[in-house]
Amino acid sequence: MADEKKETERVEENPLNRDVPEGKEKRTFTEKLRYIRSNVTVEPLLGGLIIPSVLSRFTMGNLNLDKACRVNLQFGDEVCDALIQKTSKNYTSYEKEVQALIASIDIWKSIIHTALPCIIIMFLGAWSDRTGKRKICILLPIIGELLTSISNLVNVYFFYEIPVQVTVFLETLFPAITGGWVTMFLGVFSYISDITTEESRTFRVGLVNFCMTAGVPIGVGLSGILLKKFGYYGVFSMTAVMFILVLSYGFVFLKEPDTLLKEQGLPPIERKDSSNVSFFDMSHVVDTVVVAYRRRTSNRRIRLLLTLLTVFILYGPAMSEMTVFYLFVRNRLNWDMVKYGLYASYSIVLHSFGAMFSITVLSRRLQIDDSILCIISIISKFGGSIWTAFVTTDLEMYLVPVAEILNATTFTSLRSIISKLVDKQENAKVNSLFSLTETVAALIFHPFYSWVYMRTLHVFSGTVFIISAILVVPAFCIITTFYVKQKISQKKSRKKALEDEEKKELELKKDGPLTFHPSDKPIEAAQIIS
Repeated sequence: MADEKKETERVEENPLNRDVPEGKEKRTFTEKLRYIRSNVTVEPLLGGLIIPSVLSRFTMGNLNLDKACRVNLQFGDEVCDALIQKTSKNYTSYEKEVQALIASIDIWKSIIHTALPCIIIMFLGAWSDRTGKRKICILLPIIGELLTSISNLVNVYFFYEIPVQVTVFLETLFPAITGGWVTMFLGVFSYISDITTEESRTFRVGLVNFCMTAGVPIGVGLSGILLKKFGYYGVFSMTAVMFILVLSYGFVFLKEPDTLLKEQGLPPIERKDSSNVSFFDMSHVVDTVVVAYRRRTSNRRIRLLLTLLTVFILYGPAMSEMTVFYLFVRNRLNWDMVKYGLYASYSIVLHSFGAMFSITVLSRRLQIDDSILCIISIISKFGGSIWTAFVTTDLEMYLVPVAEILNATTFTSLRSIISKLVDKQENAKVNSLFSLTETVAALIFHPFYSWVYMRTLHVFSGTVFIISAILVVPAFCIITTFYVKQKISQKKSRKKALEDEEKKELELKKDGPLTFHPSDKPIEAAQIIS
């Protein structure tokens, strides 16, 4: 029975399958709203983490520039006020000195920020898989962000006593020791994989990603405005309160996947006995890594490894650009935090529309393959990176997100691809491996991009974006190869199925006298007697 079910779910492996269930009846708008409300689980938590976290991070970026100028470099209030508020273009040399200091700090900051979560998720993924505990993965990073907000309040209170290096270290430490966004994503995507079927997983993963991308522009757009109106104390106090509210929601309303499945009348996921499972067990690390190297049918092991390589060369540059992007537009376009915040919000809103279009229309309605979605996204990213490197005006900068509008589905499609290459019992492990790959990529690319920006600041500050465009090319080749091989495999499968059916028809024709045809008239009982 299990084999039959598996064959029905994977129609491409049996192209002549005539027992594929028909589409469900269309729901009314009210029924759709009820369905969404009943299926809301981790989405509010993710949005609730992203908004205050982004709000806090952008404010911290301004605080660090402020401290570097006033405390470390001691340029004086006149120069620093002009630099922070961007009221004059006469202090370009001072701006570059401040940026060089911040970029040098970002090199070791990024190592702390990514190395510790890298260690944590190696243990946490396998432990979570064996025990079925997902809540701790989701709530732990929120606790870290809360501690960061409290730390920032202390750093503002002792503004002139604490140098920028200590401020950066403290704001990096708490998210790092609690896993940060990487651990949150591990928990969220493992949770979604536990409670969804393969058919609905791409949509649900996309919905979670949309909640994330929708939360970012809200935080970014409000950061500059709230900072000008309420100052550092107001912003960090606000984020602390928001984190407390999100934590309360998580502790009260979020249920473990097995509990949720049981309440819905569905069987829980089969797991090994977890009564004696230890968190700090090296076998967890081995189990996580072994997932990538296990022998699998249909070259799935190679596809899994190549998918992880694609994640590495796409995620590292994409995330590393963000660490220098604010410095880039300050230097190239003379933007302040408010201008940057408005642009970032506009950019992410466009990306959100692109993501929703890809998820709802291309993926769900048109059933376009995950590989094609990824290829479209990669091409969009390539064009945007080249354009950004040579941008010279505000208008050009605002046109870049239009070129990149379909870029938001890269990691949604990659997560969907990789989740379909493993068994359901390995979901958390493969998500842990996915997150580990992202973390290692960030660990390598973040300091590298900060170093490149620092070195090319006085020559060509757009060099980092050229590097990103170059790295997109091998990723494009890998995903395109996946798609081509998949189509060849499907073609062979269909051809073989047709040949098998033709053979059956020929055999039936040979045994013609013994074959019953529906058109034959039934023999009456009287004829038999006579």
